[in-house]
Amino acid sequence: MRKLLATALCLAATVTATGCGATVEKPADTKSSAVTLTNCGREVTYDKVPERVVTNDVGITELMFALGLEDRMAGFAMPDDKGDLTGVPWKRGYEKVKWLSKDQLTKENVLDARADLVFAGWNYGFREEGGFTPEALKKLGIPSYVLTESCRNGRTESSRGIMAPLDALYADLTNLGKLFGVEKRAAALIADFKKQVAQVRAKAPTGAGRPKVFLYDSGQDQPFTSGRFAAPEQIISEAGGTNVMRDVADSWTTVGWETVVERDPDVIVICDYGDVRAEQKKKFLLSYGPLRNVSAVRHKRIFVLDYVDLVESPRNPSAIARLGTYLRTVAGRS
Repeated sequence: MRKLLATALCLAATVTATGCGATVEKPADTKSSAVTLTNCGREVTYDKVPERVVTNDVGITELMFALGLEDRMAGFAMPDDKGDLTGVPWKRGYEKVKWLSKDQLTKENVLDARADLVFAGWNYGFREEGGFTPEALKKLGIPSYVLTESCRNGRTESSRGIMAPLDALYADLTNLGKLFGVEKRAAALIADFKKQVAQVRAKAPTGAGRPKVFLYDSGQDQPFTSGRFAAPEQIISEAGGTNVMRDVADSWTTVGWETVVERDPDVIVICDYGDVRAEQKKKFLLSYGPLRNVSAVRHKRIFVLDYVDLVESPRNPSAIARLGTYLRTVAGRS
C-alpha cells in the first residue's frame, strides 16, 4: 500500500506506550483473575491475561503497539504492501514482534506461534472461507477478540458495523486496557484522541459550507467505499465534510457509480494501498466518462490518505486533522 506516514503524532507522555520514552503503568500479571468484556454485543470471558497475542493487519497491530503491549504479542500477519515501516510511530513494536505472514492469518501459523489470543476482524483476518473464524479457533482452545469496526450487524449476511467508528476505536482501546491491565494508558490515549478530534471539529466548516465527500477505495466496474460504520465516516465528518454514502448501513461495501454521480461529491478521498497505487486511481477517476460532470472531478479535488489512516487504528485522529486542513481550503473556495 503506500508508505505509511511517519507524521502520526507521538502522544503525550502520560499517553504514550513504548515509542516516546514515557513511564507507563505495568501490564497486568498474567495470573490475574478472569476478565469479562463486551465484544460485538456479546459478553466474552477471558480466563487469563494473554501472553502470546497474534494480530491480523496493520490497524489492529498498531492498536496493540499504541498501548505498549508488544511484549504480549507472538506475531502479526500483514501484507507487505502496507509500506515502509521504518519511520512509523511504533517502530519498536515492528522491530520486536515477529512478522508471521505477509498474507493473512491461518490456523497453522496461529498454532505455530502458540497463540493464546487472536485479535482480528471480519474481513481483517476472520473469514468463513477456509474456516478461520472465532468459533473454529475456540474449538482449538484459542480465544479471540473481534475488531469492533468489523462486528457483523445482521442486516445482511456480511454487513458490518454496530456503532459510530470512533466509538468503535474507543471501545476496543477500553476493552484492551481492561484485559491487559493498562486501563490508565487506554484512558489517556482516548482522552488525547478526543482532544485532537475536538480541535479539528472546532475549525471545521459548518452547514452548507461542508463539502460532500466520496471515499474511493478501489474498483472500476463498481466502487468499493465506506458506509456509516467504517472509519472514513467519522474521519470525513469530524474533518468538516459529509460522507455521501453515510446512509449505507455497512462499513466497507460496494455501491454503483450512478449513485456517486447523483450525489455529486465536492471531494474524492482515495484510500492508497495495494498494487493499484493512488496515482493510478486518480488517473482513472479523472478519465472515467460517467464522472466527468461530478464536481470533485471537474475541479480535480482529490485527496489521498493511507489505508492505515482509514481503517480503525490509532492513526485515525491524525487522518482527521490532515483531511480537515484540506477541506477547509475547499470550503474557502466555494
